[in-house]
This record gives sequence, structure tokens and C-alpha cells, in this order.
Amino acid sequence: MKAANREKAEATQTNDEDKEELKSVLTLQRQQLMEAKALDSDLDFAFQLQMLEAVTASLSLHHESTSQDVTVLPASEMVVDYLTLMLEDIDRFEMERKDMEESEEEMRKLRNDLNRSIHDQNFARYIMNVPEEEWRNYGDNYERPYDGNVETGGVSSEVFRVYVKGLVSEERVREMKVTVGGVGVAICDFRNNLVLEVRKRLEGAEFMSSEMAGVEAVVHGLNAALSVDLKRVTVFVDDFLVYQYLTSRLQPRHSKMGTIVNEVALLQKKFTYCQTSLVTRNDMKFVFKLARDAIVSQIAWPAETSNGRGLKETCVICFEDIDATQMFSVDGCFHRYCFPCMKQHVEVKLLNAMVASCPHEGCNSEVTIDSCGKFLDPKLVEIISNRKKEASVAASEKVYCAFPRCSALMSKNEVLQYTKTVCLGAEHSGARKCVKCHRFFCINCKVPWHYDMTCYDYKRSNPHSTKEDAMLKSLATEKLWRQCIKCKNMVELAEGCYHITCRCGFEFCYTCGAQWHNKKPTCSCPIWDERNIIRDPRRRQ
Repeated sequence: MKAANREKAEATQTNDEDKEELKSVLTLQRQQLMEAKALDSDLDFAFQLQMLEAVTASLSLHHESTSQDVTVLPASEMVVDYLTLMLEDIDRFEMERKDMEESEEEMRKLRNDLNRSIHDQNFARYIMNVPEEEWRNYGDNYERPYDGNVETGGVSSEVFRVYVKGLVSEERVREMKVTVGGVGVAICDFRNNLVLEVRKRLEGAEFMSSEMAGVEAVVHGLNAALSVDLKRVTVFVDDFLVYQYLTSRLQPRHSKMGTIVNEVALLQKKFTYCQTSLVTRNDMKFVFKLARDAIVSQIAWPAETSNGRGLKETCVICFEDIDATQMFSVDGCFHRYCFPCMKQHVEVKLLNAMVASCPHEGCNSEVTIDSCGKFLDPKLVEIISNRKKEASVAASEKVYCAFPRCSALMSKNEVLQYTKTVCLGAEHSGARKCVKCHRFFCINCKVPWHYDMTCYDYKRSNPHSTKEDAMLKSLATEKLWRQCIKCKNMVELAEGCYHITCRCGFEFCYTCGAQWHNKKPTCSCPIWDERNIIRDPRRRQ
């Protein structure tokens, strides 16, 4: 280990000497070019004086032209200043060199921080295994300061997690459709703490499939891991085909894909341990967002806005150039649309009793309720929330608060468990406490709780407890509706047989309400009426 550290120190010293030598060469070249440029400037000035004398002498021969203005182009505009261009190249090279040195210094600090963190974690695990009696006697003497070298463990011994995602997307930038790509990389330690993240554009995305972008992202992820001297990594991807390529279960059919897969294979050989794992997209959300942000950075452009300078994007629904702060990003897929378009999209879905999903073709990401608050009226947000809850609770399990001004939706189990915390014997009494307004109601009678009487006594004294119930019963009798005895929903037979399957799954006879069992009636009522089975086509028009 000491020999390896010594070799590493010698290599670092040699590298520093090379950098100093390069810096000296650049300084000398800049000095020589500045001297040459000064000399060239003197010669150029003399040349311009000679040209001016020659032109003046020529004009004196043509008296008729003396009244006209004559402009003499300086030689600097006729001859390319190669010395200036060379100086600009040297300055640019010097800036790139400084940027590279700063990047290397940041990577060195990152590697040192990683080693320090692993050292502390190893020491903490060691202390946790010290017997309690020994710790009481000698605990104050335990110490292991970090000296920059990790004899056991360290970055080279831990298995780091490399999450990668490559995206290719067709976007609109003003009047043009462009195909752009982005790469997201997140490197985490063995405790899944973020160590390094990378977000960059994907070159040549217009010629890539989504699978190629995924494999290319692996290349960027492995290179990022090598840049911080990681030796043991597990690469996480969420695309099954990409996983198949990386594990050699599927052979590339195209040369370009084969080239990228081979590049991955070569990079994997630089690690002492490198495995690939397939995970769900839900586990890749943060790296997915990095890749999407890399795409957004390519389709946004600086422009003057009402608040000064800002970024603009083109909404692919209305094709308008929108302030980037007024663009909505769908959770999960991070596709972006302007607020007005998303507002109209969600409202239409809502009016059709549907849950809104991402408008992007082929994308099934759901528009979350919390995010809708950015552009929807709060009342509509509440409607969406209730609709999602209604869809998640089975029809036979739905319970509504009996107080009209509340009418909160709950499941039978939810309201029972909530009531048990404040009321003993709730499952036998029928009393329930609303989870929203916190008032008691009767789950059997569907009315505010009748404290001084049983459900039987209450129904005898209140056959129609409310005007609404009386009106509903009268209308049901008039229209020949039937009430499901399980979930209490009203059912109307428009056409078909008398065998009814309620939305809660309960089967019964529409004529008398008797239950069907094993697809057979338990009553002697007729199964159908010919008028409900065969209808005159003219009646449908």
C-alpha cells in the first residue's frame, strides 16, 4: 500500500512539473507574440503614412477631383492580423487549461471527501462492535484520525451506485422541430447518499433511438465514475432493452449500437467490479429529471420579458413562445407545456370524468393533484382529489358524511378505524365520526347520530328522515328504479334482461330485488321482457 502511495505521489509530482513547464512555454510565446505585434504595428503605421502621401500626390494631378472626399482604408482592414488571432488562440488555450486544472482540483477534493467519509464510517462501525465493558474502561482512548490515506477500505473497496438515464425527444423551438437528447448521471455511495451528479446534452441525438441514448448514458456514467477514481460500481438502468444489451443477452443489430456497446465493455474492464441492475422508473426519478433538464437547456433561449431578461420556451401544443417560468413540468416524465394549455387539458379530462395524464403522445404519466394548483382553481383541485379518491374506493366500501355541508367520502374501514380511537363499541352501534368535519353520524341510517335511540326506533319515528329522501323514494317508485341492497345505489333498467349486476358487484333481480347466486336467480320472477330485449330500430333514432 505504501509503495502504491509513493508511486502515486511521484506521478502527481511529475504531472505538476509538466503543468509548470507548459505554463512557462505559454508565457514565453505570449511575450514573443506581443513584441512581434508591436513591431508589426509600427511598420503598419509607416505603411499607412506612405499610402497617404501617394494618394495625395495622385489627387493633385486631377484638379477636378479635389473637391471630393477620399477615404483611405487602413492596412489593418486589408490585411488579416494573424498575430492577434494567434494571441486569441493562446488565451483560449490558457483558459481551457485553467478550467481543466480547476476541474481536476474539484475532483481531487471530492475523492478526498469520499475517502474521509468512508474512513469515518469504517471507524464508526468498528466502535459499534467494541464490547460495552471495554468501551467504559478505554473508550476515551479510541481514536483514528484521517491522514489522507485509507489503509483498509476507502473509495477503491466500496461499491458505488451509478444511476444513468439517456433521453431523446422531439421538441419545438419556435417554428422548427428539433430532436435533442440529454444525459443524467447520479453517483451515490453504498448508503445511497448523492456523491456526484452530471447533466449534459447528448451529441448526435437526431440519429439515436431511445435505446442508443440509454447505452450512451452508461458511457457517460462510467466515465464520471472513473474521473473520481471509483473501482467498484453497480450501474442502474430502467430500460429493459438497454439492460439486455449491457448484459450481452441481446446482440446489437446495427453497427452504431455495436460501437457504443463495445465502448461500454472497454470501460467496464477498467473497474475491478462492475455490474448492471434493472430498476423501475420510480427509482430513477431524480436522474430522469437531470436528463430532462439537459433537454430543456437546449430548447430554451434568452429573450426580453416583462421582468427583464429571461428564458423562453415553445409550447408544443399552442406553438407560442412562453416565459420559461410559465411552463408546467409533468411529474414523472417532466414533459413541459404552458399553463393555459395544461389548464384546458385538465379541465376537459375532468368534465369527462377522467383523470388527466401527460398530453405527450404515448406518455401515461399522471398529472398530480398538488402540481395542478399552479394553474387550476382551488375548487377544481378539490374535485380532482375527490374523484381520485372515489376511483380508489370500491363502490361497496364508500361512505359519505351525513352532513350535507361536508359530504366527505370515506371508506368503511377508514371511518371505522378513525371512530374506534374516540368511541368504544363503534362497530356494533353504527356510530361513525367523520374524518373531515369530525361530527358523528349513523352509518346505517345515513343521518346525524341519534344519541337517544336505536336505528330501529329512529327509522320507525322517521320513515323519511329528510325531504330529499322522500323525493328520491317517490321518484324511484314512479320510474320503477331498484335499489341495490348492498351498496344502496339506485339502478335504472334501460334495456336488457332483469338480471342486474350493480357497480359494486352485487347481482340481483330487478323485479323483486332478490339476490342472484352462482349466476342463477333465487326467485321465480321472469328473467326478461321481450320489449326490453328486442327494440324497434326506429326508436333508437
